[in-house]
Amino acid sequence: MKSLAVHMWLGPTPAPQDGLFAILIHTDGGPHRDAARRQLRLAAREVLAAVLHVPPDDIGIVSRPGEAPSVVLAGAPTVIGISFSHDERYSLAAINLQGRIGADIQLVQDIPDWQAVARDYLGPAVAAALQATPAAERPAAFTQAWTQREAALKCHAQQLSEWQGDLPGQAISLILPVAGLTGHLYIGDNNA
Repeated sequence: MKSLAVHMWLGPTPAPQDGLFAILIHTDGGPHRDAARRQLRLAAREVLAAVLHVPPDDIGIVSRPGEAPSVVLAGAPTVIGISFSHDERYSLAAINLQGRIGADIQLVQDIPDWQAVARDYLGPAVAAALQATPAAERPAAFTQAWTQREAALKCHAQQLSEWQGDLPGQAISLILPVAGLTGHLYIGDNNA
């Protein structure tokens, strides 16, 4: 799978593709980031309950510092991976019924110091590809590369740091229902 369509929630229950699905919610934005987080976690529990055909109260989401969030079902740990991302007025929850996942969304924007950021955080191959990209297409290409890297780091429960190399796994681009919003999922190699 190279891409995954994301739909707004509340809406029809998503049909997992290869165990993956994601929802996007509209949030109030602004300084109420905690409210957006609570709203997204509630939506994630609702959609996961609908997919698994269990009551929403049976779904728990556990967060511990330095670890990716995890899903518990009726109080028991599961292999289900979950990842969250927020950008201005939208929040995304991505779920992998079969293991680890990372997700990131971002509105496309022109970054004035994109060359230094790409070199320092995205690696030499991406920096060179961005250099060769026509200027009009560069903001979208940069944002796509950035969300792919952030999703990979989240999948591996790593913080943003200067480039240290590729991480094992697979990137999946998101098809989002909001113009100018781009994003990626990253699923980990369960053998890594």
